[in-house]
Amino acid sequence: MLNKTKNALKATTAVLLAGSVMAAVMTAPALAAHHETAAVEATQTLHKTIEIDGLTIFYREAGPRDAPVILLLHGFPTSSQMFAKLMADLGDDYHLIAPDYPGFGNSSMPGVGEFDYTFDNLAEVVDKFITAKGLDKYALYLMDYGAPVGYRIATKHPERVTGLIVQNGNAYVEGLLEFWDPIRAYWADRTEENAEPLRGFFKVGVTKWQYTHGTRNAEAIDPDNWIVDQYFLDRPGNNEIQLQLFYSYGSNPPLYPEWQEYFRTHQPPTLVVWGKNDYIFPAEGAEPYKRDLTNIEFHLLDTGHFALEEDGAFIADEIRDFMTRLEQ
Repeated sequence: MLNKTKNALKATTAVLLAGSVMAAVMTAPALAAHHETAAVEATQTLHKTIEIDGLTIFYREAGPRDAPVILLLHGFPTSSQMFAKLMADLGDDYHLIAPDYPGFGNSSMPGVGEFDYTFDNLAEVVDKFITAKGLDKYALYLMDYGAPVGYRIATKHPERVTGLIVQNGNAYVEGLLEFWDPIRAYWADRTEENAEPLRGFFKVGVTKWQYTHGTRNAEAIDPDNWIVDQYFLDRPGNNEIQLQLFYSYGSNPPLYPEWQEYFRTHQPPTLVVWGKNDYIFPAEGAEPYKRDLTNIEFHLLDTGHFALEEDGAFIADEIRDFMTRLEQ
């Protein structure tokens, strides 16, 4: 009887062990697939929205949530879509977030009678977006309109900014040359007569020119860039929004001394990657950064306004090196 009981226990144990081994064998691929899926989900770019003061703010987000944060602020006439390739390149190591401003891309576009389109207000919306996302430390990528938006935020919260990545984003009067003459006339006298020449900036030919002027090889630039941007510019009421912001840009030069004092006082580590052939924000606007910043890496690239389109791989590599040094 005792031997029978022992044999039964051995048989039961063998069955249980066999089941465990089989379960482990069957589970291993599933676990591997799970981890692989989780890794992909951590690096792929997600497309999200959040409500800020009654506005739907669209944003792109990629990368591990516990990685160093880079907040990417776009220029005119584009949106967060200008960062799509860069986010794919850097999403394995960094937490990347790129919002669309009100009136741009896929964010809400209230009319000029419903929202006051000024750079102060764009910065306020982005600042509230940062708070809503719970970001307390971040590097800022500043391009074109992203500079006046981002520098307002940086001077308000200098303790949050780990570093600056500046790509054709102006903070010096030396960078406002002849391109700005008709816009200066609008600042001085806001009439329809002075507004009329500015409406040409909203045409597809000029949108294309912003992408191709100053490039080494215009055929390397994907036309989908200006086609997508033009779609948003052509929405009813959007030209009036952009005129409001052209006028509001006049509020930025008086703030340049404050931003420059921020550079000198806080000395944020800075990476400059600037398309030197840009007619809108020429290299003359890049050089003065070296006057106020001591911890600066400086690159003038042989390309135009949207430097990421032609030199995105170089810029991504420089950002990796820059961010690595920030972490040391």
